[in-house]
Amino acid sequence: MSKTFTAAQVSRHNKEKDLWIIYKDGVYDITKFLKEHPGGEEVLIDMAGKDATKCFDDIGHTIEAIQLRETFKIGTVDNTISEEQLTPDSQEVTTDDENWEYKEVENKSSPWLPVILAAGVLIYAILFYYFWFS
Repeated sequence: MSKTFTAAQVSRHNKEKDLWIIYKDGVYDITKFLKEHPGGEEVLIDMAGKDATKCFDDIGHTIEAIQLRETFKIGTVDNTISEEQLTPDSQEVTTDDENWEYKEVENKSSPWLPVILAAGVLIYAILFYYFWFS
């Protein structure tokens, strides 16, 4: 018999040493797979404790990756809980586990974006100079 978890229960497993994700209606403990992930650890850490369905499907994984994913399945998620209960509007969260606390996720942008843009502008300027003044 498969174990059933709520999305709130899955969301508590959001650390590198305790990492669960949701894919469609399945719950997967991918803690041991973190270091082996060919796409890097960061993408899995970003999805820790969350629904990774869209992210997983958008990447276009191989049949082998899909089969490997199923080896980490530990249960299913209970979809009978309403979305309002899973996504509180305030900082306060009511859960069965009193030790769990809600934390805002800060929006991080890549520090490399300005560098890449500057390099592109520089290359464009060099090409423009070369072709215009040659």
